[in-house]
Amino acid sequence: QVQLVESGGGLVQAGGSLRLSCAASGSANVMGWYRQAPGKQRELVTSITSGGTTNYADSVKGRFTISRDNAKNTVYLQMNSLKPEDTAVYYCYADYQAMGVRKWGQGTQVTVSS
Repeated sequence: QVQLVESGGGLVQAGGSLRLSCAASGSANVMGWYRQAPGKQRELVTSITSGGTTNYADSVKGRFTISRDNAKNTVYLQMNSLKPEDTAVYYCYADYQAMGVRKWGQGTQVTVSS
């Protein structure tokens, strides 16, 4: 059973930084992060392929950086210049194309105070 375990998150002031990590129990094709703020739909924040191709939502470009360590099956999200509107629960995901499944992490709260 593939599992994703997230870590990081917390409370930070606007302009600050946080780093999220997500460790998978197996090798995934695409990994990334969604977020969901109260009363809003879940939105894609960023993704990265096993080859290192990245994709970012316009709202986080230039502030967030995704990276991955394929040897550790781990993806990282470095979040800089955080804004109150970045406040949300962040969910890691991993796509396993051979199995045709997407796995989700448990979610981690990020709160940015103004």
